[in-house]
Amino acid sequence: MKGRFVFAVVLSASALCAQEPNSKPEPELAPSMYLMSLASGTSLNPLAWPMPMLMQRKASWTLMFMGQAFLVDTQQSGPRGGDKLYSTNWGMASAQHSLGPGNIMFDAMLSLEPATVTNRSYPLLFQTGETAYGQPLKDAQHPHDFVMGLGAHYVLPVGEHTLLHFYYAAIGDPALGPVAFSHRASAAELPQATIGHHWQDSTHIASNVATVGVKYRWIRLEASGFHGGEPNENRWNIDWGRMDSYSGRVSVLPSKNWTAQLSAARLTKPEVLEEGDVVRTTASIQYSKVRSSGEAWSTSAIWGRNHNTASQHDTNAWLLETVFPATGKDFLTGRFEVADKDELFPDQHDAFRVKAFTGGYTRDLATKSNLETGIGANVTGYMIPSAIQPAYGAHPWSVNVYFRVRLKRS
Repeated sequence: MKGRFVFAVVLSASALCAQEPNSKPEPELAPSMYLMSLASGTSLNPLAWPMPMLMQRKASWTLMFMGQAFLVDTQQSGPRGGDKLYSTNWGMASAQHSLGPGNIMFDAMLSLEPATVTNRSYPLLFQTGETAYGQPLKDAQHPHDFVMGLGAHYVLPVGEHTLLHFYYAAIGDPALGPVAFSHRASAAELPQATIGHHWQDSTHIASNVATVGVKYRWIRLEASGFHGGEPNENRWNIDWGRMDSYSGRVSVLPSKNWTAQLSAARLTKPEVLEEGDVVRTTASIQYSKVRSSGEAWSTSAIWGRNHNTASQHDTNAWLLETVFPATGKDFLTGRFEVADKDELFPDQHDAFRVKAFTGGYTRDLATKSNLETGIGANVTGYMIPSAIQPAYGAHPWSVNVYFRVRLKRS
């Protein structure tokens, strides 16, 4: 495992250094531009990604709106596969204003998934994590909470090249992991979660989050305190807990096309039905390049590891993901995952390595006013150990067909 991690870090560093000849170092960001570049919490997609958002000026305030929704029909094979029609969705609004020498921004993110994902989950083969009706979810993904984010940022310039960033959120995203899948540039045309979500980016909806960060030129250091428990299965409430967990993250932004991060955290009892704390380590690299169509080719490579303090077991998850705009209206998607799953069966805790290969296509239909609509589909095939084939079939698969709508760039 250690050898693979060292290889991944070396590969990431080599890719960052091997920039295109015309690639320029990341420009110095004013506080207002820095805040507008944030995804969720303080996470960052590459600055080159043309973030789909609406912007308005109201008096001295800058208002920003983002949002997207998928209507999805899922069909899956095998004894543990499921079929369902549901919607994944989220919307975000933020308001920014100058305050003293810096800038303040308030943001809120909401989701209607508690209503549009019935029975507290949608089918997702080999997914584990969180609960529904008092039981741990298996082969299913939980909906997001109604309140996905509610917080405030203050960014203060210190000297010519340095920014200080202060963030507090009743519900928010601590400095841990890459941009979460629902906001990641490379996952923009994939409606379903990753099966490595609870190794890589599951803390994007945490409570009582406080983060302090400093950005100097192309490097950023952050530290967070937050409540480590995952949201409970009542998706309409605001969960709350004491600040019992902590994390740290270092990010590098060598040019507008690249971002990378390395982070670690200790999560106090993240899963209500499981014993022990979790020590999580993640690393990721993201790339975005705008093509002549105006759309961006975006790719992410992500690794996450969980160490359970009760069992003393380590499990890992890897991901490689991309969205390629073949034209201004045609998008090809790919996702390859490898995940160690030790929660699939209630009577055993052996880790089974699951590999998932996803390929898909989305076609933009039309742009009406400030909305973009599209239709698409993706297919996932799995490679699994022979020991679990009686439960899933020798060659399990899943298909997602969807209609997508989102706010377009203005």
